Amino acid sequence: MNRQGGMVKDQDDKVPGQGERIQKVLAQAGVGSRREMEEWITAGRVTVNGEPATLGMRVVEGDVLRADKRTVHVKAQEDRDFPRVLLYHKQEGEIVSRDDPENRTNVFEKLPKLRGMKWIAIGRLDYNTSGLLIFTTSGELANRLMHPRFEVEREYAVRVQGVMTPEQMRQMTREGIELEDGPVKFEKLTDEGGEGFNHWYRLVLKEGRNRVVRRIFEALGLVVSRLMRVRFGIINLPPSIKRGKMAELGDGEVNMILDWVGLSAQTVDEEATEDPRAAEGKIKQIKSAPPHKGQRAEPAKTGRNVAAKGRQKQAGAAVSRGGRNKTKAGVKG
Repeated sequence: MNRQGGMVKDQDDKVPGQGERIQKVLAQAGVGSRREMEEWITAGRVTVNGEPATLGMRVVEGDVLRADKRTVHVKAQEDRDFPRVLLYHKQEGEIVSRDDPENRTNVFEKLPKLRGMKWIAIGRLDYNTSGLLIFTTSGELANRLMHPRFEVEREYAVRVQGVMTPEQMRQMTREGIELEDGPVKFEKLTDEGGEGFNHWYRLVLKEGRNRVVRRIFEALGLVVSRLMRVRFGIINLPPSIKRGKMAELGDGEVNMILDWVGLSAQTVDEEATEDPRAAEGKIKQIKSAPPHKGQRAEPAKTGRNVAAKGRQKQAGAAVSRGGRNKTKAGVKG
């Protein structure tokens, strides 16, 4: 078949290695994850140069893609934007969704504006949970950090009304507990003390089911009065990022994250099969900062016009570089 407008319409007609799969290009442009883009293509929501896209189609420089209302102009590989990663310190009373019938405060409204891309939230936090939110323009990076098969650790500081018994603490780090949507357990659990009726714990999970931490403590007969995420994989919430503020990571820190999840800075493995544990020996985990209490918010510098050095200073020790404990993200099975 003939090529029209630059796109390769048939696998048998293309020069070997020419072009890239359309779902990969859309994911790299931040439209969505590769898996989501495959679903959009199947549903007829994607076109290439005005023609319906098909799974397996490859596109080359100069092609114009439309995914619903988004337009992506395919660039040469070397001209594509480097993935951007933004850290945001979410406050209670904010939602992580672009659409809300109740018109509540939306975290996306506070993010820097993008052209031809969109911010993808890596792991949501519910309305009453605060702490680390990560945003990226790379759908492949978001998929590597969120997909359950990679078992990326999430660390939380949680304050509950009451105290866990020694038996409950042992149970939650060994056999776990059965919830309505399946079993769950903590990878780590430490008693951080407290005063009066309130008690602090720090825990680590390798999954991100909806409201899973609150549901676990409810099943144990304890009410969560405050919940804060302080780490996601090797990315910590730096004390320098105050509540409601943000900072963009520098290119060096982004490269560390890409390396840790098994992605190249310029190319993304299409089948996402590399084991992130291969990078485990390169990056070690440092202890996350304790919950921020009584801090006053200061403006944070954001945007690509900020120098990389300034971004890294603002973000502080956002990406773990050393410490006693190694990270434990890996591919399941």
